[in-house]
Amino acid sequence: MPRPDGRAPDQLRPIVVTRDFLLHPEGSVLVEFGATKVICTASVEDKVPPFLKGQGQGWVTAEYAMLPRSTNTRTPRENRGPSGRSQEIQRLVGRALRAVIDRSKLGERTVWVDCDVIQADGGTRTAAITGGFLAVADAISRVPSLQPTAAIRECVAAISVGVVQGQAVLDLNYVEDSGAEVDMNVVMTGAGEFVEVQGTAEQVPFGRARLDALLAIAEGGIRRLVGLQRRALDARAERTFTL
Repeated sequence: MPRPDGRAPDQLRPIVVTRDFLLHPEGSVLVEFGATKVICTASVEDKVPPFLKGQGQGWVTAEYAMLPRSTNTRTPRENRGPSGRSQEIQRLVGRALRAVIDRSKLGERTVWVDCDVIQADGGTRTAAITGGFLAVADAISRVPSLQPTAAIRECVAAISVGVVQGQAVLDLNYVEDSGAEVDMNVVMTGAGEFVEVQGTAEQVPFGRARLDALLAIAEGGIRRLVGLQRRALDARAERTFTL
């Protein structure tokens, strides 16, 4: 069956990354996965949580939120604290980023990563991880006493995969995600190692062969995203990168 937007099963949506999107943060990136748009900022604070004081290492943590009209109908602001979904996503983003940062090289500093969804069309958490990494890399590079090549072990990116009408597909938009038989998010490093795999059978359980097929197309998509990240890191003078 053809996909709603005509893409091949293993084809990413158009990806656009715009660095230095905001004036004030040490690192800021607008990341676009098709119609999904997420602003990722990274702020460096010269202190760590109490449980890390005196240990000589830093911390990386994330927060995630969706603007009220990032969706088809207005979603109320989370004025009383993040919802269960938002907490789950921000913890995922934090884990993904900490997996590739050598916190002993940060000193006693915290890197706050704020991921704000301004338009949602599926894959907001994967876009947040992919763009959040670049925001963190830029922020670390702007702290005079830090060396990005020492503090950042490797790139990290994420993508969604799923089974839609019996077919394994990459980078689901909202229409596909809402009707998927299997929904999965995969986080991997640039070295090809897994950080996290979140997979759910929404309708019918799936076997090992289907899991292997989904992981294979996810790995191919992440390889392309990491290539985009590396291009961005190597070209410090440029702001916008596309895939």
